[in-house]
Amino acid sequence: MKLRCAVLDDYQSVASTAADWSPVSDAVDVVSFAEHCATEDELVARLAEFDIVVTLRERVPFPATLIERLPRLRLLVASGMRNTSIDYAAAERHGVTVCGTASTVTPPVELTWALLLGLARGIVTESNSVRDGGRWQSTVGADLHGRRLGILGLGKIGGRVATVARAFGMDVVAWSQNLTRERADEAGARLAASKEELLETSDFVTVHLALSDRTRGLLGAEELGLMRPGSYLVNTSRAAIVDQDALLDVLHRGAIAGAGVDVFDVEPLPTDHPMRSAPRLLATPHLGYVSGANYAAYYGDAVEDIRAYLDGQPVRLLG
Repeated sequence: MKLRCAVLDDYQSVASTAADWSPVSDAVDVVSFAEHCATEDELVARLAEFDIVVTLRERVPFPATLIERLPRLRLLVASGMRNTSIDYAAAERHGVTVCGTASTVTPPVELTWALLLGLARGIVTESNSVRDGGRWQSTVGADLHGRRLGILGLGKIGGRVATVARAFGMDVVAWSQNLTRERADEAGARLAASKEELLETSDFVTVHLALSDRTRGLLGAEELGLMRPGSYLVNTSRAAIVDQDALLDVLHRGAIAGAGVDVFDVEPLPTDHPMRSAPRLLATPHLGYVSGANYAAYYGDAVEDIRAYLDGQPVRLLG
């Protein structure tokens, strides 16, 4: 009898074509689901008859309470090599092997600039006006050349964002709790004296930090209050790094010029979520890692992970 594999949150229904699944087709039946499960009970009902689950990024948490309710589960494949939403100890206790996949930082870097440029030049507003027969030219674009970009987190993604900023002729400053002057110099940025200085002096601020106890709520009402009225905030990292109520407040008050956001406290966003109607907000549905090349890597490696597990030699183990 074949094993059964569930591919979760295949929103675009591309899992079956993004990779070649034939290496496992002799032993595994693969079923993809485009609809997101909002509760643990829904997940249990969906996954009860599956031996293998492929999940994208951290869309679906796998806490101990869920894992223990899936006695048939034997292999969990999560895209990327870092996932904070899986209880690895619980997986080990219940005999569940957890594997990762390759990933690239290029797509979130590119989306960061799509959001930043979209905000700076009022792309959505102007495009909608042209298409709807509205006013011809209603915004005045914000220049990038000679302006300051503040980068919170200068790792693999933040470092590449800095490279692009320099190509635009921007002044780049950066800050994180562990950032050294040497690393900042290496990335072509100036190390800000403090988070506060970065927020007070930057025309654009972009977030590229990992979510942790230290970064959760890092930008609250006090911090957002330091930003200039004409400045912009971009967050393609994790929603919880920015206090969502405080962000809504500054957007509604016009205390900042705008925000480009790809991550939210609840995903997918409920239809009545206040972020859907917030002014001065350019929002995308967590597209940071959603690209053809990344999906090919995710699903291609998922197939390799499943094949290796079936052969008794699992690869890319997480935990």
